[in-house]
Amino acid sequence: MNGLMMQKQLLISSLIVHADRHHGDTEIVSRRVEGDIHRYTFRDCHRRSRQMAGALTALGVRPSDRIGTLAWNGYRHMELYYGVSGMGAVLHTINPRLHEDQVAYIANHAEDQYIFFDLTFLPLIKAVASRCKTVKAFIAMTDRAHMPQDAGIDLLCYEDLIEGSSPDYAWPDLDEQCASTLCYTSGTTGNPKGVLYSHRSSLLHTYAAALPDALNCSGRDVILPVVPMFHVNAWGLPYIACMVGAKLVFPGPALDGKSLYELLEAEQVTLSAGVPTVWQVLLTHLEQTGQEFSSMARTIIGGAACPPAMLRQFQDKYGVAVLHAWGMTELSPIGTVCSMKPKHWEMSYKDRLTIQSKQGRVLFGVDMKIVGTDGRELPWDGVTTGDLLVRGPWVVREYFRSEGGNPLQLDEQAQGWFPTGDVATIDGDGFMQITDRSKDVIKSGGEWIGSIDLENIAMAHPDVFQAACIAARHDKWDERPLLIVVRKPQTDLTRDELLAFYEGKIARWWKPDDVIFVDAIPLGATGKILKNRLREQFGEYLRERAVVQCAPLAKRSD
Repeated sequence: MNGLMMQKQLLISSLIVHADRHHGDTEIVSRRVEGDIHRYTFRDCHRRSRQMAGALTALGVRPSDRIGTLAWNGYRHMELYYGVSGMGAVLHTINPRLHEDQVAYIANHAEDQYIFFDLTFLPLIKAVASRCKTVKAFIAMTDRAHMPQDAGIDLLCYEDLIEGSSPDYAWPDLDEQCASTLCYTSGTTGNPKGVLYSHRSSLLHTYAAALPDALNCSGRDVILPVVPMFHVNAWGLPYIACMVGAKLVFPGPALDGKSLYELLEAEQVTLSAGVPTVWQVLLTHLEQTGQEFSSMARTIIGGAACPPAMLRQFQDKYGVAVLHAWGMTELSPIGTVCSMKPKHWEMSYKDRLTIQSKQGRVLFGVDMKIVGTDGRELPWDGVTTGDLLVRGPWVVREYFRSEGGNPLQLDEQAQGWFPTGDVATIDGDGFMQITDRSKDVIKSGGEWIGSIDLENIAMAHPDVFQAACIAARHDKWDERPLLIVVRKPQTDLTRDELLAFYEGKIARWWKPDDVIFVDAIPLGATGKILKNRLREQFGEYLRERAVVQCAPLAKRSD
């Protein structure tokens, strides 16, 4: 016997319809590429999204066609989120921080029909335009007055498309299983792989992510997504804001500490989200200026492990609660959030910080487990480490065009679970903690050393701005930890001082063999440290050092 309830498709267009109908006067504020601040409402966004859908239809865009974007966080990008997916086409957000060869590969692999771009990325568009075989036109996301002159390629104007289209467009009643959005992950080996989300998976993710024990979003919030809209749909925040009616603030291209702080204060932001490298820049700005937050209540930190020192600084010094979260492009992206249980609030502050340093517990809809090398599930004791596997209705089943095969079938251990590539522990309360990426674990003398733990200790030193720990090859132990560090300005931290900082904090054999100070650590397109590049540059450092130390003294020529 079936239930007797209405059948209504879960569609992305329903979010903007709901926002217009029930939160129509709520603001969306954007710092534009042109430099000014733009303000309008959810009602305005809905009208212009419909106009864009009509314009795309007039251009010949059909359901399932892919439409690319190279754009910052802003209101026009928001309109494409709803206009493209709402009409049945597929929004393909391209990461502009990728190398131009990868951008061209991704656009061709997706078979993008049109690419929208912010003016910042005109040089990138010029570099890849001739190589994008399926793209019919490039559309500059600006008005006629700011259109590039003598660009060398034919461009369409975003605002001309809007002005020439009627707002009477009616959203089609799509099948919720239809593709809505396409994101490529650079966290895999080989070429970037496409993760193709459906309307259903995106709506379910939005419901779950907004819950109180997840990101805890409501109409009382003012949300500023620092995480880019080209990075896994800005962690779903543009969808969540429409669902709950929260005011949205988009920072555009200005992601330096001063610009972010000014926008946070001017718009009285209560919730923001981003990766640790961005927050490090903001916190450094606050340290240098002595400024404080007047409205920020909490921040979501994900994309990489949040150093405990950063967590303490946000909470102890600035009164901003930290929500530590974990996810992947393949998870739409949120898998876990470190939302405390009642018993944790009875703990000492020190013990609570230990819990907060974990990536947290799953959202309803996601299941996870850790397995050993034999594929058997390992205990949830908070100590045993294993390969992390996940499954759920917003977890990828296979990559777009089966690039690289089906991960659920290729991994013999997975058996219907997605292998994340992370190594983790899970405690008795279901709180997961990433101890390393499987490719970054340091295997020393047959034992594992977690690089994240060593990085967190280094980051707690007051003179350290950024730290990365890699596996350097060693003749005796196979691999040993090597620490790569960027000092804070006007500090003269030494190798011996930093290594002494580890005393009593870890097992002695875990302590890094050496420290290398650098001016900058390479970051990937999503703000994560590129350890593969560090391994390429410094992987032989310990061996080379040993050769130098053991070399015989040269005979004097005189």
